[in-house]
Amino acid sequence: MIQSDETIYIRPLGLVSGATARLMCADGQAVPLAGGPFAFTHGEVNSRDNSGNAQRSVRSVADLGDGLARLSEPRGSFAGIPLPDVGGQPLVMGILNVTPDSFFDGGRHADADAAIGHGRALRAAGADLIDIGGESTRPGAKPVSVEEELERVMPVVAALAGEDVPVSIDTRRAPVMREAIAAGARIVNDVAALQGDSASLDAVATSDAGVILMHMQGSPGTMQNAPRYDDVVFDVYDALAARVAVYETAGITPARICVDPGIGFGKTATHNLELISSLAIFHGLGCALAIGVSRKSFIDALVGPVRAEDRLPGSLAAMVMAIGQGAQIVRVHDVGETVQAISLWRQTGAVLTPLT
Repeated sequence: MIQSDETIYIRPLGLVSGATARLMCADGQAVPLAGGPFAFTHGEVNSRDNSGNAQRSVRSVADLGDGLARLSEPRGSFAGIPLPDVGGQPLVMGILNVTPDSFFDGGRHADADAAIGHGRALRAAGADLIDIGGESTRPGAKPVSVEEELERVMPVVAALAGEDVPVSIDTRRAPVMREAIAAGARIVNDVAALQGDSASLDAVATSDAGVILMHMQGSPGTMQNAPRYDDVVFDVYDALAARVAVYETAGITPARICVDPGIGFGKTATHNLELISSLAIFHGLGCALAIGVSRKSFIDALVGPVRAEDRLPGSLAAMVMAIGQGAQIVRVHDVGETVQAISLWRQTGAVLTPLT
């Protein structure tokens, strides 16, 4: 995004990989997308003024100007964890809900011992990170007390972090963030983008933890009550950009920030599709990019009513579409199946050669 009298958004187009990407980068016809493994040859330049008037054009990478640097610069690592570059292997974040009411697996791992065992199983199946949550954020979910959330998650965080498993704490509460970080959590994953608790920003800023900045319209209790946007892609981008700026002012560097457009959090099925199909635009924020599509109900709206238990094929299809646009972290319930799908995607996509 470029800020002037109007706002400009650049969506990378012409994504290429492998030997083709390497040759085109060497010839100046393409540049790496967030350092690789993909490169892009053109950008769809969208401008929007304060009245909402929009214009669109397509330009070669040589003509993209100031917006090119943030789209192309390598991300390196997030919270000290190396991100995919030329190897093209996105990080798999396994979901571990220590809750009785999460939409897919609520109650399966509500006991601490069961949750710890499941976390170990996710790690053995190939999870690079484990995201531990003690409060459901499904549509219509009711909040729990800080004390109950701590009681649910802290034994699990301490056990897995004590085994040197990279742990993320999925919470909106500053006290939970502080205790989890002290127990070894490396990342805070907050659906409220550190806005749900006035002390959350300080809890992260005064630590060395990374933070996943997710977009949500409304709250879990209200977010699916007729969500509306002028343009969902640009509106979500603007909201994330504003929060990135707040984080940076507080001393949280871009290397500690990962953005997530919040699929299913205050969006219709059409909104979700638009965000997934335009995902590469969010690399313009200059941060790592994560996405969570696993088992979500928007799949029902697109393919017909299916139970959460039957949404794995749709989850994998949406995930592959996301990593095909350079998403560096995918948050999933089904780690083994995701790892298998990514392995096949990598081998058929030939994305394993350096770009420069």
